[in-house]
Amino acid sequence: MAGNSSRRGAVRRGRKGASVGSGGVRRRALEGKGPTPKAEDRPGHKAYKGGAGTATRRGRTGARTGGTEQVAGRNAVLEALREDVPATSLSVQAGIDMDERVGEILRLAGARRLPVTEVSRTDLDRLTDRAVHQGVALAVPPYEYASVDELLEQAQNAFETPLLVALDGITDPRNLGAVLRSADAFGAHGVIIPQRRSASMTASVWKVAAGAAGRVRVAQVTNLNRTLTDLTSRGVFAVGLDAGGDVSSRNIELATEPLVIVVGAEGRGLSRLTRERCDQIVSIPMTGRTESLNASVAAALVLYEVAGVRAERGRG
Repeated sequence: MAGNSSRRGAVRRGRKGASVGSGGVRRRALEGKGPTPKAEDRPGHKAYKGGAGTATRRGRTGARTGGTEQVAGRNAVLEALREDVPATSLSVQAGIDMDERVGEILRLAGARRLPVTEVSRTDLDRLTDRAVHQGVALAVPPYEYASVDELLEQAQNAFETPLLVALDGITDPRNLGAVLRSADAFGAHGVIIPQRRSASMTASVWKVAAGAAGRVRVAQVTNLNRTLTDLTSRGVFAVGLDAGGDVSSRNIELATEPLVIVVGAEGRGLSRLTRERCDQIVSIPMTGRTESLNASVAAALVLYEVAGVRAERGRG
Protein backbone atom coordinates (compact mmCIF):
# COMPACT_ATOMS: atom_id res chain seq x y z
CA MET A 1 0.00 0.00 0.00
CA ALA A 2 1.29 3.45 -0.90
CA GLY A 3 2.50 5.41 2.13
CA ASN A 4 3.02 2.34 4.25
CA SER A 5 6.05 3.16 6.46
CA SER A 6 6.92 -0.50 6.82
CA ARG A 7 7.36 -0.86 3.07
CA ARG A 8 11.11 -1.43 2.51
CA GLY A 9 11.18 -1.00 -1.25
CA ALA A 10 9.74 -2.00 -4.55
CA VAL A 11 9.63 -5.68 -5.42
CA ARG A 12 11.24 -6.63 -8.70
CA ARG A 13 10.26 -9.92 -10.29
CA GLY A 14 12.57 -11.81 -12.60
CA ARG A 15 13.54 -15.24 -13.73
CA LYS A 16 15.29 -15.87 -10.40
CA GLY A 17 12.25 -14.89 -8.36
CA ALA A 18 11.16 -11.79 -6.50
CA SER A 19 13.77 -9.46 -4.98
CA VAL A 20 13.28 -6.50 -2.69
CA GLY A 21 14.75 -3.10 -3.54
CA SER A 22 16.79 -0.91 -1.15
CA GLY A 23 14.17 1.81 -0.86
CA GLY A 24 16.66 4.37 -2.17
CA VAL A 25 19.29 3.64 0.51
CA ARG A 26 21.97 2.75 -2.02
CA ARG A 27 21.15 5.77 -4.15
CA ARG A 28 21.40 8.13 -1.18
CA ALA A 29 24.72 6.58 -0.14
CA LEU A 30 26.19 7.79 -3.40
CA GLU A 31 25.15 11.39 -2.93
CA GLY A 32 27.44 14.17 -1.68
CA LYS A 33 30.77 12.74 -2.88
CA GLY A 34 31.17 15.15 -5.77
CA PRO A 35 32.15 14.38 -9.34
CA THR A 36 34.14 11.27 -10.12
CA PRO A 37 37.86 12.11 -10.59
CA LYS A 38 39.35 11.65 -14.04
CA ALA A 39 40.68 8.20 -14.78
CA GLU A 40 44.26 9.47 -14.97
CA ASP A 41 43.92 10.90 -11.44
CA ARG A 42 42.67 7.66 -9.84
CA PRO A 43 45.56 5.41 -8.75
CA GLY A 44 43.39 2.28 -9.07
CA HIS A 45 42.60 2.91 -12.73
CA LYS A 46 44.69 1.52 -15.57
CA ALA A 47 44.81 4.99 -17.12
CA TYR A 48 46.38 6.54 -13.99
CA LYS A 49 49.33 8.70 -14.97
CA GLY A 50 51.81 7.29 -12.51
CA GLY A 51 54.64 7.28 -14.98
CA ALA A 52 56.25 4.33 -16.64
CA GLY A 53 57.30 1.69 -14.21
CA THR A 54 54.90 2.85 -11.48
CA ALA A 55 53.28 -0.08 -9.73
CA THR A 56 49.64 0.61 -8.90
CA ARG A 57 47.77 -2.13 -7.14
CA ARG A 58 44.91 -2.71 -4.76
CA GLY A 59 45.52 -4.91 -1.77
CA ARG A 60 46.39 -5.30 1.86
CA THR A 61 49.43 -3.58 3.29
CA GLY A 62 51.20 -4.77 6.41
CA ALA A 63 52.84 -2.69 9.14
CA ARG A 64 56.09 -0.84 8.55
CA THR A 65 59.09 -3.06 7.94
CA GLY A 66 62.82 -2.62 7.60
CA GLY A 67 62.82 0.63 9.56
CA THR A 68 60.70 2.45 6.97
CA GLU A 69 58.76 5.41 8.38
CA GLN A 70 55.35 6.59 7.20
CA VAL A 71 54.82 10.33 6.76
CA ALA A 72 51.05 10.71 7.15
CA GLY A 73 48.69 13.57 6.30
CA ARG A 74 48.07 15.49 3.10
CA ASN A 75 50.08 18.60 4.01
CA ALA A 76 53.03 16.61 5.38
CA VAL A 77 53.15 14.26 2.39
CA LEU A 78 52.82 17.12 -0.08
CA GLU A 79 55.62 19.12 1.56
CA ALA A 80 57.87 16.04 1.63
CA LEU A 81 57.32 15.44 -2.09
CA ARG A 82 57.82 19.10 -2.93
CA GLU A 83 61.14 19.10 -1.08
CA ASP A 84 62.20 15.93 -2.88
CA VAL A 85 62.53 14.00 0.38
CA PRO A 86 63.74 10.45 -0.33
CA ALA A 87 60.72 8.14 -0.48
CA THR A 88 60.07 4.56 -1.48
CA SER A 89 56.30 4.39 -2.04
CA LEU A 90 52.97 6.17 -1.63
CA SER A 91 49.86 4.62 -0.09
CA VAL A 92 46.47 6.08 -1.02
CA GLN A 93 43.16 5.17 0.56
CA ALA A 94 40.69 3.54 -1.82
CA GLY A 95 37.90 5.96 -2.74
CA ILE A 96 39.76 8.97 -1.35
CA ASP A 97 38.01 12.34 -1.70
CA MET A 98 40.09 14.21 -4.24
CA ASP A 99 41.20 17.77 -3.65
CA GLU A 100 44.02 19.95 -4.96
CA ARG A 101 46.51 18.53 -2.48
CA VAL A 102 45.77 14.91 -3.36
CA GLY A 103 45.95 15.75 -7.05
CA GLU A 104 49.37 17.35 -6.64
CA ILE A 105 50.56 14.46 -4.45
CA LEU A 106 49.67 12.00 -7.19
CA ARG A 107 51.28 14.15 -9.88
CA LEU A 108 54.52 14.51 -7.93
CA ALA A 109 54.61 10.81 -7.11
CA GLY A 110 54.09 10.04 -10.78
CA ALA A 111 56.86 12.42 -11.83
CA ARG A 112 59.22 10.66 -9.41
CA ARG A 113 58.00 7.23 -10.57
CA LEU A 114 57.10 6.22 -7.02
CA PRO A 115 55.10 3.02 -6.60
CA VAL A 116 51.53 3.92 -5.61
CA THR A 117 49.46 1.43 -3.63
CA GLU A 118 45.71 1.76 -3.17
CA VAL A 119 44.75 0.38 0.25
CA SER A 120 41.72 0.25 2.51
CA ARG A 121 41.14 2.68 5.37
CA THR A 122 41.77 -0.13 7.86
CA ASP A 123 45.12 -1.02 6.31
CA LEU A 124 46.17 2.62 6.17
CA ASP A 125 45.26 3.05 9.84
CA ARG A 126 47.47 0.10 10.70
CA LEU A 127 50.28 1.23 8.41
CA THR A 128 50.45 4.66 10.09
CA ASP A 129 49.83 3.44 13.65
CA ARG A 130 46.44 5.17 13.54
CA ALA A 131 47.87 8.61 12.85
CA VAL A 132 45.67 11.24 11.22
CA HIS A 133 46.62 10.29 7.67
CA GLN A 134 43.76 11.92 5.67
CA GLY A 135 43.96 9.08 3.19
CA VAL A 136 47.65 9.32 2.22
CA ALA A 137 50.95 8.06 3.62
CA LEU A 138 54.46 8.32 2.21
CA ALA A 139 57.04 5.66 3.04
CA VAL A 140 60.47 7.16 3.68
CA PRO A 141 63.69 5.26 4.43
CA PRO A 142 65.50 5.72 7.75
CA TYR A 143 66.80 9.27 8.09
CA GLU A 144 70.42 9.80 7.04
CA TYR A 145 71.96 12.01 9.69
CA ALA A 146 74.61 14.52 8.78
CA SER A 147 77.88 14.97 10.61
CA VAL A 148 78.68 18.13 12.56
CA ASP A 149 81.45 18.81 10.02
CA GLU A 150 78.85 18.77 7.24
CA LEU A 151 76.78 21.38 9.07
CA LEU A 152 79.80 23.65 9.36
CA GLU A 153 80.70 23.05 5.73
CA GLN A 154 77.22 24.14 4.70
CA ALA A 155 77.79 27.51 6.37
CA GLN A 156 81.24 27.78 4.84
CA ASN A 157 79.97 27.00 1.33
CA ALA A 158 77.32 29.71 1.72
CA PHE A 159 79.96 32.19 2.98
CA GLU A 160 77.95 32.63 6.18
CA THR A 161 78.84 32.63 9.86
CA PRO A 162 77.85 29.26 11.33
CA LEU A 163 74.61 29.16 13.32
CA LEU A 164 73.66 25.82 14.87
CA VAL A 165 71.09 24.60 17.39
CA ALA A 166 71.87 21.81 19.87
CA LEU A 167 69.11 20.10 21.85
CA ASP A 168 69.76 18.75 25.35
CA GLY A 169 67.14 16.28 26.57
CA ILE A 170 64.37 17.20 24.12
CA THR A 171 62.33 13.99 23.93
CA ASP A 172 59.09 15.25 22.35
CA PRO A 173 59.19 14.79 18.55
CA ARG A 174 56.81 17.73 18.17
CA ASN A 175 59.39 20.00 19.81
CA LEU A 176 62.11 18.73 17.49
CA GLY A 177 59.88 19.32 14.48
CA ALA A 178 59.05 22.84 15.64
CA VAL A 179 62.75 23.61 16.23
CA LEU A 180 63.51 22.51 12.66
CA ARG A 181 60.89 24.93 11.36
CA SER A 182 62.37 27.79 13.38
CA ALA A 183 65.90 26.87 12.32
CA ASP A 184 64.77 27.00 8.71
CA ALA A 185 62.94 30.30 9.19
CA PHE A 186 65.89 32.11 10.78
CA GLY A 187 68.78 30.74 8.76
CA ALA A 188 70.35 28.13 11.03
CA HIS A 189 72.69 25.71 9.28
CA GLY A 190 71.68 22.61 11.20
CA VAL A 191 70.44 20.99 14.40
CA ILE A 192 72.42 18.69 16.68
CA ILE A 193 70.77 15.99 18.82
CA PRO A 194 72.25 13.29 21.05
CA GLN A 195 71.62 9.61 20.38
CA ARG A 196 70.25 8.88 23.85
CA ARG A 197 67.40 10.52 25.75
CA SER A 198 66.39 12.57 22.77
CA ALA A 199 63.74 12.64 20.07
CA SER A 200 65.03 11.38 16.73
CA MET A 201 63.99 11.95 13.13
CA THR A 202 60.78 9.94 12.97
CA ALA A 203 57.62 10.33 10.90
CA SER A 204 56.12 12.43 13.69
CA VAL A 205 58.95 14.93 13.32
CA TRP A 206 58.55 14.99 9.55
CA LYS A 207 54.87 15.82 9.95
CA VAL A 208 55.43 18.72 12.37
CA ALA A 209 58.44 20.10 10.52
CA ALA A 210 56.77 19.74 7.12
CA GLY A 211 59.16 20.99 4.43
CA ALA A 212 61.77 22.21 6.94
CA ALA A 213 62.86 18.62 7.61
CA GLY A 214 64.05 18.44 4.03
CA ARG A 215 65.92 21.75 4.17
CA VAL A 216 67.62 21.71 7.58
CA ARG A 217 70.08 18.89 8.21
CA VAL A 218 70.22 17.10 11.55
CA ALA A 219 73.37 15.65 13.09
CA GLN A 220 73.07 12.92 15.72
CA VAL A 221 76.04 12.64 18.06
CA THR A 222 77.11 10.07 20.63
CA ASN A 223 77.97 12.60 23.33
CA LEU A 224 76.56 16.14 23.19
CA ASN A 225 78.95 17.57 25.78
CA ARG A 226 81.97 16.24 23.94
CA THR A 227 80.60 17.73 20.71
CA LEU A 228 80.16 21.13 22.36
CA THR A 229 83.74 20.99 23.65
CA ASP A 230 84.97 20.18 20.15
CA LEU A 231 82.95 23.03 18.63
CA THR A 232 84.27 25.60 21.10
CA SER A 233 87.84 24.44 20.39
CA ARG A 234 87.15 25.22 16.72
CA GLY A 235 85.97 28.76 17.41
CA VAL A 236 82.23 28.16 17.73
CA PHE A 237 80.76 29.81 20.84
CA ALA A 238 78.16 27.87 22.83
CA VAL A 239 75.24 29.88 24.21
CA GLY A 240 72.93 27.99 26.56
CA LEU A 241 69.31 28.94 27.19
CA ASP A 242 68.34 28.72 30.83
CA ALA A 243 66.49 30.69 33.46
CA GLY A 244 68.62 33.01 35.55
CA GLY A 245 71.20 33.53 32.84
CA ASP A 246 73.57 36.49 33.11
CA VAL A 247 72.79 37.68 29.56
CA SER A 248 69.44 38.74 28.12
CA SER A 249 68.40 37.23 24.79
CA ARG A 250 67.95 40.82 23.58
CA ASN A 251 71.63 41.58 24.12
CA ILE A 252 73.62 38.59 22.89
CA GLU A 253 77.07 40.00 22.21
CA LEU A 254 78.16 36.79 20.51
CA ALA A 255 75.32 36.91 17.97
CA THR A 256 77.61 37.71 15.03
CA GLU A 257 80.18 35.06 15.99
CA PRO A 258 80.10 31.38 14.98
CA LEU A 259 77.40 30.16 17.34
CA VAL A 260 75.65 27.08 18.63
CA ILE A 261 72.49 27.73 20.65
CA VAL A 262 71.98 25.02 23.25
CA VAL A 263 68.36 24.41 24.29
CA GLY A 264 67.34 22.32 27.31
CA ALA A 265 64.05 20.66 28.13
CA GLU A 266 61.18 22.73 29.50
CA GLY A 267 61.22 22.84 33.29
CA ARG A 268 64.43 20.87 33.82
CA GLY A 269 66.50 23.10 31.57
CA LEU A 270 70.10 22.35 30.71
CA SER A 271 71.90 19.52 32.42
CA ARG A 272 74.74 20.53 34.73
CA LEU A 273 77.52 19.24 32.48
CA THR A 274 76.03 20.84 29.39
CA ARG A 275 75.64 24.16 31.19
CA GLU A 276 79.31 24.07 32.20
CA ARG A 277 80.37 23.75 28.57
CA CYS A 278 78.53 26.89 27.48
CA ASP A 279 80.40 30.17 27.05
CA GLN A 280 77.32 32.16 28.07
CA ILE A 281 73.98 31.41 29.66
CA VAL A 282 71.17 33.43 28.12
CA SER A 283 67.71 33.92 29.54
CA ILE A 284 64.59 35.29 27.88
CA PRO A 285 63.09 38.27 29.74
CA MET A 286 59.43 37.67 30.62
CA THR A 287 57.07 40.06 32.36
CA GLY A 288 54.17 37.66 32.91
CA ARG A 289 53.67 34.92 35.46
CA THR A 290 54.86 32.09 33.21
CA GLU A 291 58.05 30.64 34.66
CA SER A 292 59.32 28.82 31.59
CA LEU A 293 58.67 28.52 27.87
CA ASN A 294 58.29 25.51 25.66
CA ALA A 295 61.73 24.50 24.36
CA SER A 296 60.83 25.08 20.71
CA VAL A 297 59.34 28.50 21.51
CA ALA A 298 62.47 29.52 23.42
CA ALA A 299 64.67 28.38 20.54
CA ALA A 300 62.58 30.36 18.06
CA LEU A 301 62.80 33.56 20.11
CA VAL A 302 66.58 33.41 20.46
CA LEU A 303 67.08 32.47 16.81
CA TYR A 304 64.96 35.49 15.91
CA GLU A 305 67.10 37.77 18.07
CA VAL A 306 70.35 36.42 16.61
CA ALA A 307 69.07 36.70 13.05
CA GLY A 308 68.00 40.29 13.73
CA VAL A 309 71.42 41.30 15.07
CA ARG A 310 73.20 39.66 12.14
CA ALA A 311 70.94 41.35 9.62
CA GLU A 312 71.37 44.76 11.29
CA ARG A 313 75.15 44.55 11.49
CA GLY A 314 75.32 43.12 8.00
CA ARG A 315 73.62 46.25 6.68
CA GLY A 316 75.95 48.41 8.69
